Amino acid sequence: MTEQATTTAPAPHRGTYSELLIARRVLRGLWDDLGRGATAQRLLPPLPLSDRFARPLRRRLPDGVSLPHLAPYALVGLAAFVLTVVAYATERGDYYGISAFLHVLLTPLPLLITTMRPVLGWWSSLLATWLQASWWSHSGSWPWSDTGFVAQVLVLLVLSLTSPARAVAGAWVVTALVGGAFVWYLPSGTGSENNIQVAAVSFMALLTAVLLRAWYDSRREVVAQTAVTAVERSRRTVLEERTTIARELHDVVAHHMSVVAIQAEAAPYRVTDPPPELTRAFATIRENAVAALTELRRILGVVRAAEEDAPDAPQPTLALLDSLLSGVRDAGLPVEKAVTGAVRELSPGVELSAYRIVQEALSNALRHAPGSTARVELSYVLGGLGLRVVNGPPTGPVPPSPGAGHGLTGMRERVAMLGGELVAQATPDGGWETTAFLPARPDDDGQDPDMPAPIAPVDGAP
Repeated sequence: MTEQATTTAPAPHRGTYSELLIARRVLRGLWDDLGRGATAQRLLPPLPLSDRFARPLRRRLPDGVSLPHLAPYALVGLAAFVLTVVAYATERGDYYGISAFLHVLLTPLPLLITTMRPVLGWWSSLLATWLQASWWSHSGSWPWSDTGFVAQVLVLLVLSLTSPARAVAGAWVVTALVGGAFVWYLPSGTGSENNIQVAAVSFMALLTAVLLRAWYDSRREVVAQTAVTAVERSRRTVLEERTTIARELHDVVAHHMSVVAIQAEAAPYRVTDPPPELTRAFATIRENAVAALTELRRILGVVRAAEEDAPDAPQPTLALLDSLLSGVRDAGLPVEKAVTGAVRELSPGVELSAYRIVQEALSNALRHAPGSTARVELSYVLGGLGLRVVNGPPTGPVPPSPGAGHGLTGMRERVAMLGGELVAQATPDGGWETTAFLPARPDDDGQDPDMPAPIAPVDGAP
């Protein structure tokens, strides 16, 4: 059997096809810039002015007028006025009346149009050049008059300040081609052809303008980046200061809480035959001190650790509410719980916020209303969870303890983060009532990993 070698022939015209695609893409981009985008409005960029020059002029401007934004339009208007005066004085020839007025007006009008719609102004300049070269005969340079020469270069310069580089390059090429067509098809009158001079001068002017624009944009980006860096540096300083404060807070509070826990554990052994109530009271003090130390270390770990090293200990939820109420009862506050509606698991953010609100409300009752009783009500409804914590007036011999008010602020921040409502007010009998509603989606089953678990400072939270 004879083996035949087979070779795969390259696809014909693959290189030509790619070049055609590139050319088609370029032409489509030019059509978008110079065709369909001809009437697009583009404002002139602000002119960077030094304070020494701008301060005297800024005082004479009315309020709300920005000199850097007004200066480019003033310069273009001044150039248009000068071109109009020069054209009327030197290029109207033997024409008078309406004919001379139209001939002179065609020189500055496209330049004024470019201040708002640069591409439309550039097309208007080509049309004005054709009208002037075909309807009016003039001596000197041709097809662009002397003022038309300057006006065309200024129009291209304004276009380069407001349009992308692709549109500027396309406009320059079209200008050179249209100038060549004018030379080929229109009568030359008595002037000398200057299309090559217009193309050369406009190319050098556009190249200079594009380079200056790139330099200005890069300088502005550097200034913006420097400002962002300064803001980030200040934020980093604040975070470092917070970390230092958290470390110092841990060193101070943890020491005292550890002493409280040790003394509470050792106190029953220092008394001969202590009563059971005293033993339970010291045990409750120790448990609360240990719980406070555990949570303090966890929060400090969140502050200190990076995101990938942050501790992933579970946050408290309403499933732990009974143990919270038990600890409050052991601390001396009789509390009842009432639940209405179909109990269901909510999102972690709602569960944590509800737990913290109840915790803070009961802590406030212990602090501000010693000897009172409290009641916790949970209402599971279709739109979310309702909370109500109410306590009576202080009745015991222990005076109320003053607070800093951070607890209510923390509760309001939690509720506002979830888009809920909170009302905290005194009751007619001298007690206090905290009512909150935390919205939840109808299909909320607690499996929402995107819901943030807010951690706000809770005053007196164990």
